[in-house]
Amino acid sequence: MQIYASTEDFAAQVEPDLPMICFRRERLAASAAWFRDVFPGTPFYAVKANPAPHILSALGEFGIKTFDVASIVEVERAAGAVAGARMAFMHPVKNRRAIARAYHEFGVRAFVLDSPMELEKIIEETGAATDLDLVVRLSVDNTGSVMPLAGKFGVGGEDASDLLKQTRKYAARLGISFHVGSQAMEPDAWRTAIADVADVTTRAAVRPDIINVGGGFPSHYPTLEPPPMDFYAETIQSALEDNGFQSADVWAEPGRALVAESESLLTRIELAKPGRLYLNDGGFGALYDAVNVRWSFPIRAIKQNGDVSNTLIPYRLHGPTCDPEDRWPEATMLPENLEEGDWLEFGQIGAYG
Repeated sequence: MQIYASTEDFAAQVEPDLPMICFRRERLAASAAWFRDVFPGTPFYAVKANPAPHILSALGEFGIKTFDVASIVEVERAAGAVAGARMAFMHPVKNRRAIARAYHEFGVRAFVLDSPMELEKIIEETGAATDLDLVVRLSVDNTGSVMPLAGKFGVGGEDASDLLKQTRKYAARLGISFHVGSQAMEPDAWRTAIADVADVTTRAAVRPDIINVGGGFPSHYPTLEPPPMDFYAETIQSALEDNGFQSADVWAEPGRALVAESESLLTRIELAKPGRLYLNDGGFGALYDAVNVRWSFPIRAIKQNGDVSNTLIPYRLHGPTCDPEDRWPEATMLPENLEEGDWLEFGQIGAYG
């Protein structure tokens, strides 16, 4: 991987025609250090957030060698990128062959489930193994998250109690997991969810060996400024203590908060019309969230020739496909002197880009 002093230097020297990902190792090192040294538990990096080999291998170098995998492809990638990688298969619905391969070929011992049917699959495909960490995913409130994830996965109510009792019979270690939603802006969401864990385990008369507090840890975006990350660590720690979970093995599944700041995307302006810019990436590529989810990414312009104007005007941005929906839903304020051959750099693109 070639190293450049800045994105401007890269653009000037290479003049890329294709959209290019720019990797910032120092930002990944900083976020990895926080989860490694400050977070009160073990961070299992959510590979789905960014499965690129350079991200996975760099995380291994920075001391993050535990991975939340959601498919057999992610199992293969994590195992191939980091020697001695420890993986937890945290998707609640898994292919049978993927379960068997993960267990027998890659040494995966942790599996999540949210139904008796999935528990049965895990038992059968691991050959009724006796060394499993079985983690029951609870359904919890997603209020306060920018992208709620409730409704598809997770079990609640009496079904949760029954499933915990049933899973306890087969688990070497019993775990409980939950997810408060992506880009969770309120640390107290974890306090509420941990209280829910205490309630369901009390009703089921079981004590979890593992509490997986999931993902949802936020990053900084232009219109989304969360509280300091230390507040999240302090809230989770105090909630665990308040609910009597001091001895539990604490896991988390950070994705966005680990990798968002580590990459930006350099796009080229292929055509400039009055009030319109046509880019070489868009809503069907790395900028899906910007176009379709209306996620606000920081943007800056880089001129091919001359200086960037300080005067901003509104532009409608368009992606490269023929689909009329491949355009930004609102106008974006950018320098007035942009033209064909200039570039727009989108920051914070390291997660889900």
